[in-house]
Amino acid sequence: MPEYGYFLSCEEFGPADLVEQARMAEQAGFSSLWISDHYHPWNDAQGQSPFVWSVIGALSKAVSLPIETAVTCPTVRIHPAVVAQAAATSAVMTNGRFRLGVGSGEALNEHVLGDAWPPAHIRLEMLEESIQVMRRLFTGEEVNHHGTHYTVENARLYTVPDEPVPIDISGFGPAATALASRVGDGFITMMPDESMVEQFRKGGGAGKPVIGGTKVCYGIDRDECVATVRKLWFNQFLPGEMAQILPSPRHFEQLEPLVTEEMVSKQAVCGDDVDEHVSALSAFADAGFDRVYVNQIGPDQRGFFDFYRTKVLPQLQQG
Repeated sequence: MPEYGYFLSCEEFGPADLVEQARMAEQAGFSSLWISDHYHPWNDAQGQSPFVWSVIGALSKAVSLPIETAVTCPTVRIHPAVVAQAAATSAVMTNGRFRLGVGSGEALNEHVLGDAWPPAHIRLEMLEESIQVMRRLFTGEEVNHHGTHYTVENARLYTVPDEPVPIDISGFGPAATALASRVGDGFITMMPDESMVEQFRKGGGAGKPVIGGTKVCYGIDRDECVATVRKLWFNQFLPGEMAQILPSPRHFEQLEPLVTEEMVSKQAVCGDDVDEHVSALSAFADAGFDRVYVNQIGPDQRGFFDFYRTKVLPQLQQG
């Protein structure tokens, strides 16, 4: 039976709200936290994007739950040697309760310094090399590295946890899933796809955690929830590679008319039907996931946590 955690959205909430949501998640019975790592929100309606490492510092003092970034891109905007320092410090502050979730990123966040945004296969090359660099730094030894994409000279992390930070790799297709199975400490994906879980485990990921996440919108008025999802998170219904290659929230907003409320109503979990919420999360259990994170879209966070504490989590935990 999977563990169930809460997914904190840095795109939609500021630091104080995120810390308060983490407290409510712990009180509601969630077992761990995910937190997104963005420079921009997906659109201006979401309206926030705090620096994740500062928020993790606050979370480490506010709650006792394990924390994982979902996900950090350690390749373009921030050099992997700097990400390694941030992750190691986060692990120390949480007494070893931190995992680093990584992925190949999106232009939305990574091109902001004017760097070229490489094609997908190069981004995966960069991700693999960045993981090599970070793992060497997590040992606390001096690192010199002259690779294809990164140079590190005389770098040493003096503040490191007792055990190296686990690195879980995000994948949405066969190539990234293969990388996760080969070099990851775990696998992250956002769809309850049994075939990807099988690929990961057969490719070298046997015994390692498979971790997933989804978004819902709890509320007593289903139509209002559908409208909220469309306004704030229409981007998750866009097809193809647009999420990886569009460079700014403005470009995503230009595509909003492609997403209708009918599409949202059919694809998103909206409203207060307990069975609908349980079914959406149980799909991850059926596909073989070990941990599942859920995010509440919109302002009714307290209502969501009360609903999950009293109605949804008890059913999932009986599962």
